[in-house]
Amino acid sequence: MTPADDPAERYFAAITAALAGLEIFMRDDRSPLYRHGIVARVVAEYIARLEKSFACWRNRLGFIDTFRISRAESGFPVFQNLLELENDRRQADQRLANIPQPAELRAEMADFILRHKEFPAALQKSMAERLYLEDIKTGATFGPFTLAQTAKVSVNPKTMRPYYLVHWATFDGTANLPLVYMVTVEDSSEGLVGQLVDANGKLNEKVEIPLPVDGLLNPELAHRFDDFTEKNSAYSLSPLTIAMNLDKDFPDLHPKQLRRVVLGPFYSAGITQNNSVVADVLAKVRKPENAWLLTWTIQEVYSKAEKPGRKGLWSSQPAEEEFFIDTDDLEATRQGVSSYENHALVPHEAYQALYAAGEAQKTFAGYKVHILSNGQVISDV
Repeated sequence: MTPADDPAERYFAAITAALAGLEIFMRDDRSPLYRHGIVARVVAEYIARLEKSFACWRNRLGFIDTFRISRAESGFPVFQNLLELENDRRQADQRLANIPQPAELRAEMADFILRHKEFPAALQKSMAERLYLEDIKTGATFGPFTLAQTAKVSVNPKTMRPYYLVHWATFDGTANLPLVYMVTVEDSSEGLVGQLVDANGKLNEKVEIPLPVDGLLNPELAHRFDDFTEKNSAYSLSPLTIAMNLDKDFPDLHPKQLRRVVLGPFYSAGITQNNSVVADVLAKVRKPENAWLLTWTIQEVYSKAEKPGRKGLWSSQPAEEEFFIDTDDLEATRQGVSSYENHALVPHEAYQALYAAGEAQKTFAGYKVHILSNGQVISDV
């Protein structure tokens, strides 16, 4: 069976090309998303983790025959694959200790071929497993949940509070979709305000902050924040619900903006079953590695005002954010967001096929389309 005839090889070739193209788009300063600056760079870091995961899964097929994807929904691997990858990473050293070194395996393979005049399948699997375990130990993969990092610290001169840009990621086990979260949050904790904000309402230059910082910058809230994000990152929760929960659970944290980037669905000719019309057109693309379509959505909810807290003799009320929802936009209301953007990345050859079939306009209705051509991404087509 040639690579073009092997469904697994076709899938991995397509998803690898799609993620590489998406990373190019995120890191390209000419891309329309680059106006978000640090947002695109953060997402690019998680895409690199996904690329690493897919490289490891591809190697794993050298000794494990099964690999399941969500063919009819997301087009991404099912959640069980991430759990197995994480488990293998934790056990890598222990398992490597029981597999001979590469040089020893090669010698055994050569000896086997000479003596038995046949291919040493068992030894080949041992070699594949060793290379896989060595690879999975290096570099970060996209796990079931990635703890938060503080990527930026500044001061709001109006409120005289420090604010942080914090990001984290999860792979939703129900939707089988990678999700990246970013929140801009002001911190009114007295200790942090006194430490980080100088008399001029600027960031205290005497305090050294080695960014990125693992977890929330506020050490007194960091563990609780990690627990919160792990419990409040499901795809079934709207960004509005997550922002409101954060506002309610942390009186000293004031979420001003929360973004969620939903990667997927992913369409691949002959593999996924997301859309029959798109699948039929993509099946006519000459090169299988170009017969794919990757979509993603950027959701955003932001605070339009902060309702001041009140302190009384008998009771008190913490400050409360008033989040904006565009009720004139039914889809924004349904998603629980202030705004959203749908994006699609497609190889030039696949776009031409959709265009020639008269399906491009219908397929990409409501999407900002980006075409991957010769290692570059062309937007606003």
